[in-house]
Amino acid sequence: MAEEQNVLRLPAERLYAKELEAIKSADRDARPTGWQLSPKGVLTFLTGGKAGGVSITPKYIGNKRLVEMAIATLLTDRALLLIGEPGTAKSWLSENLAAAIHGDSSKVVQGTAGTGEEHIRYSWNYAMLLAQGPSDAALIKSPICRAMESGTLARFEEISRCASEVQDALISILSEKTISVPELGREIPAVRGFSVIATANTRDRGVNDMSAALKRRFNILVLPSPSDLETEVDIVRKRVGEISASYELQAELPEDEAVRKVVTVFRELRSGMTLDGKEKVKPTSGVISTAEAISLLTGSMALAASFGNGSVTEEDLAAGLQGAIVKDDEKDRLVWKEYLENVMKKRGSSWRSLYNACSEING
Repeated sequence: MAEEQNVLRLPAERLYAKELEAIKSADRDARPTGWQLSPKGVLTFLTGGKAGGVSITPKYIGNKRLVEMAIATLLTDRALLLIGEPGTAKSWLSENLAAAIHGDSSKVVQGTAGTGEEHIRYSWNYAMLLAQGPSDAALIKSPICRAMESGTLARFEEISRCASEVQDALISILSEKTISVPELGREIPAVRGFSVIATANTRDRGVNDMSAALKRRFNILVLPSPSDLETEVDIVRKRVGEISASYELQAELPEDEAVRKVVTVFRELRSGMTLDGKEKVKPTSGVISTAEAISLLTGSMALAASFGNGSVTEEDLAAGLQGAIVKDDEKDRLVWKEYLENVMKKRGSSWRSLYNACSEING
């Protein structure tokens, strides 16, 4: 336990270990081969509820049917692809699905421009390869290969960031459920329970579009942005509370009004329209997602704890908003200034101090 307290970020299966144990003890439904919970137990873990008197916190706040479809997909031989805007909890849902189903969310391939085919299949310890030739000891198995051997889930984050030929290395794995190792003259077959959960960012379309052949191997679920202000406020408030507790920030949680203001600004700049639909707003060059709102408020708490009296002020929020919104200095500074003058300034006394703080920083 002392070691866990010093870990910056615990995986979901350790962070929510007590909840998983409570669901496991109370779960009376049939469990698929290799699963530690029944499908209904997985759903309870993800969407919240009760298990043997223990309150289960919701991990995903949104359309429950989408979560049911994701779980049902993983009961079949189909892989799952979660698509959505940045900050729609794709990675969070992927991690918690793996934690609930197998108690292990660690088998991850992070897609980048530098991800190679060896990250999906296998590579070699070249010192041992030169000394002994091809052998099991020299073989370095990818997270996907290890998931196949153990009959568990592998996660492929930001798959569209990888080159197309690297993505297509998945086609034979998802179709044949084996990895061929010609150097050893054998194949590594997938054990029942193996599957892949991939995520893709809609803002990355056109970077490395997935081939039609690869898409056919996935069931695709589109995760929407929070449908309304109240839902997004709930998500942000919940995650800020969890993250600030793990960081042990010596500051009070932001007041509901502060959370609501930040979410309002983000939603309006994302949609290009004020919430009442009466005025158009110029969008910024970058995406300002729910995840960034959470980061902004957590950062504001850190400012308040280190350089204030522990209460998040309008000045703390303004500093965070400036960093989140003004990414491309020239364009975004003008967009932000226009929003401040045409929208925020006109909202009356309740927004006046935040307007003044933002205007002062934006210059």
